[in-house]
Amino acid sequence: MGNIKDLQEQLITDERKVAAPAPSLDKEDHIVVLKNYRFHKQLTLELYQAATTQSGKLKNPLKLVNPYDAALKAKQLEELKFLTALSRFQNNPTAAKSPADIEALKTVMTNPLSLRFFYHEPGFSENVVAGSLKEINIGEPVNDITLTIRRENEWYFILPKIRIEQKTYAFSDIEIKYDYFILRGGSLHLLSKFHLVKMARFFRQQPAGLKLHESEYAGVQQNILSKLEDSVYVDYTFHEPGSKSQKAQGGFNDSLERFIYLSDLDNYVLINPVLKYGKVEIPVLTKRQIYSQDSEGEVFAVERDRDAEVNFIALLLQQHADFEEQLETDLPYFYLHKRRFLDEGWFLNAFEQWQTEGITVLGFNQLKGNKLNGNKAKIAIRVISGLDWFNTSLDVRFGKKKASLKQLHTSVRNKNKFVQLDDGTLGILPDEWLQKFSAYFNAAEIVDEVLQIPKFNYEEVKLLFRDDELDESVKQEIAAFESKLKQVDLYNEADVPEDLNASLREYQKQGLTWLNLLDDFNFGGVLADDMGLGKTLQIIAFILSQRKKARQNTNLVVVPTSLIFNWQDEVKKFAPSITILTLYGAGRIKDITEFDRYEIILTSYGTLLSDITFLIKYRFNYIFLDESQNIKNIDSQRYYAARQLQSRNKIAITGTPVENNTFDLYAQLSFACPGLLGNKQSFRDLFSIPIDKFKSSRHALQLQKKVAPFILRRTKRDVARELPEKTEMVLYCPMEEAQRKVYEAYEKEFRDYIAGVTEEELPKNSIHVLRSLTRLRQICNSPLLLQDEKLYGDNSAKIETLLEQIDNKAQNHKILVFSQFVSMLGLIKHELEDRGIAYEYLTGSTKDRESVVNNFQNNASVRVFLISLKAGGTGLNLTEADYVYLVDPWWNPAVENQAIDRSYRIGQEKAVMAVRLICPDTVEEKIIKLQATKRALSNDLLKSEASFFTSITKAEWLSMLDH
Repeated sequence: MGNIKDLQEQLITDERKVAAPAPSLDKEDHIVVLKNYRFHKQLTLELYQAATTQSGKLKNPLKLVNPYDAALKAKQLEELKFLTALSRFQNNPTAAKSPADIEALKTVMTNPLSLRFFYHEPGFSENVVAGSLKEINIGEPVNDITLTIRRENEWYFILPKIRIEQKTYAFSDIEIKYDYFILRGGSLHLLSKFHLVKMARFFRQQPAGLKLHESEYAGVQQNILSKLEDSVYVDYTFHEPGSKSQKAQGGFNDSLERFIYLSDLDNYVLINPVLKYGKVEIPVLTKRQIYSQDSEGEVFAVERDRDAEVNFIALLLQQHADFEEQLETDLPYFYLHKRRFLDEGWFLNAFEQWQTEGITVLGFNQLKGNKLNGNKAKIAIRVISGLDWFNTSLDVRFGKKKASLKQLHTSVRNKNKFVQLDDGTLGILPDEWLQKFSAYFNAAEIVDEVLQIPKFNYEEVKLLFRDDELDESVKQEIAAFESKLKQVDLYNEADVPEDLNASLREYQKQGLTWLNLLDDFNFGGVLADDMGLGKTLQIIAFILSQRKKARQNTNLVVVPTSLIFNWQDEVKKFAPSITILTLYGAGRIKDITEFDRYEIILTSYGTLLSDITFLIKYRFNYIFLDESQNIKNIDSQRYYAARQLQSRNKIAITGTPVENNTFDLYAQLSFACPGLLGNKQSFRDLFSIPIDKFKSSRHALQLQKKVAPFILRRTKRDVARELPEKTEMVLYCPMEEAQRKVYEAYEKEFRDYIAGVTEEELPKNSIHVLRSLTRLRQICNSPLLLQDEKLYGDNSAKIETLLEQIDNKAQNHKILVFSQFVSMLGLIKHELEDRGIAYEYLTGSTKDRESVVNNFQNNASVRVFLISLKAGGTGLNLTEADYVYLVDPWWNPAVENQAIDRSYRIGQEKAVMAVRLICPDTVEEKIIKLQATKRALSNDLLKSEASFFTSITKAEWLSMLDH
């Protein structure tokens, strides 16, 4: 039980200790005591709590206070620093004196708590009691000790003097207290620099100074006094000031050279300011004296220029906030951490100002690990006009070294502000210029030592460069571009070529004028009118107009395979005078020397890839990419091949410039207007991600403004007044090899049959003819329709073409698809389901026709209506659709017109586009042409298929089946 009771008492005692509050400092009852440690005579500073009488005298007992405990109650940072500095001198007898002691004592002497200071007199009592303490004042710190050197015959006398509060005293007249202080007249003066402490300690033993024989003096002067001159003023009284003639003889003049020497010290850079007096260099932060000899060997003193030195130091103090505090140390230099000096580029502004002031900087490139150029970048920019480019010269110099464009581009590409120079040093680009150069390189190409910005990027030039950086001719060109390319009203003025066999509508004339306007400026562009607005006709008219403008009018037209025949027909129809060479299929020409004879070299995208190695050797007048969305993938071989082609200018042609995202537009414009949208990465950062991912309308407007002059886009709605209410066109669908092989086998069988019957027998066998003809038409649709036959392949050019059209049009248009063969509609239906495209389906077996029609008409998500020609040719009102595709055109136009009129009827507010899908070099194409020759026959004759067959002769049948 006794042990438990002891434990309880101990816990209560500890609890009271913990609960006791830290002392709260009050200047009325706390004092600071300076004393010597009892055994080792080291300075000790102690904090006591002491009561006082009414007259202010101390009363016992005095209570010792731990400064760390008192620090817990500190209210200000200065108080906390004061108490922490006190704690440094708490019973620490073994601590060696150091400059850090001086800094701590300076903090104590600030006395932010306004406490009373006392020093201990051990003669009264070894213990700190009220009677053993004597109050002192804190005086001004001591900053100087002067050594006066006097000569008497062969003896030299070194006399120390100390300056306290504007008065000079001999060491015999002062009391050195606790090594760090001078006690005089009841005031305590701190020796403010560590070297003063060491000197005071030395001369305390010899307060009257030193007496040296001249045999000893030379060594002392060289090894001790000359070094002390860095921090102590040494007055050699036996050297008289020199006269003007002596100074002249000694090489001194009135002009002073200023230097800054840089050197390493561990992780710091030392900055030593030096003034050169004649041939003598004096560090201005030292107290060295200058002595010289005249021509007669007489030694004389040269007075230092205090005003020049003060101004020099003041200049350095402006460079960094730390320097003023460093003046209070006894160091003969300023210093900065190497990281701050080099990595943060501090020296650039400092060096620039020093060089402006005529100060020479030495030692910079000798700093360890330093490869930086010490000069600030000087940048001059000039933009002048070239033939097709704005040529920009960037003159970037670091001192005498010029950075090449290649060196600048390497740094900017790596987002590195350091530029490797030819002398091995690294110039530093300011951050704001790093961003500017990045924009320059994004907008331009480097050619030798010039940045070439394409002229169609004139808007970017205005944004990138200041007005004073632009040559006057550049300003005039930009003004002309802005004026003419934005005046859309001018587009109604067009000189239609006389050789054009067509009348252009007003919007087509505007398109022709727009193309010619771009041509005047050597600009490319994108003709992006809706399908059916006559883009091909506008291009044909433009090629004709080039006859008067181009020296060599050979133009490359690249199209999808399905459009080769369309282009051939349109050129033949609208401009038969144009010479055209088709590069497609086996046996095509591969000799570019033949190209000069033609105005159009027509080829497909597939052939372009195959023939690119020789096509790139010819420089065309224009390159036209029809359905240019074929190069929308910038990583594709098609895009790469198109970018390799050479021409004076380029035009992309498309009805759907943007299918998936903004990169579709980037691909086509980077072909037509290289450089307009910068490189791939900058376009992704500036436009693609903000627009496609974050739906930024601001970035979308910026992009629209940038590309507007170079894209001509008219929808059918824009030009509805000029369009006929119904437009019909043919879309050719060339068969692949496997499908062609099946077709040719059946065609040969049919041809052999026709060849074996007489003219008279032919009408009697119309059923056999119809069956053979139907097979050929089915194969044109898809060989899969011949379900019971052995096939060589199942490819379908028509299904591929139709689905491409649906993909492009379904977002903005509703579409009708007619076929005579229900099985063909089944194949199309399967493909739509695989693509997730909503559709309706109507055949003869459909029971609820009204429900199907209403869903197509009223459901916005249903974009496609598949209809058999027989079931849907009459009795339907489908005015929501404005595109009609006839998958397998029939020879009776009346039947086709009935199908088209399901959309083109009362209530239709949109212009209707009817498209016939035809496989070229097949009986389909021949029947369409034969139809045209039979137009003169009466409608009665064309009401039945039998009457149509009886009108076709054996020769015409053989012609249709002949290649």
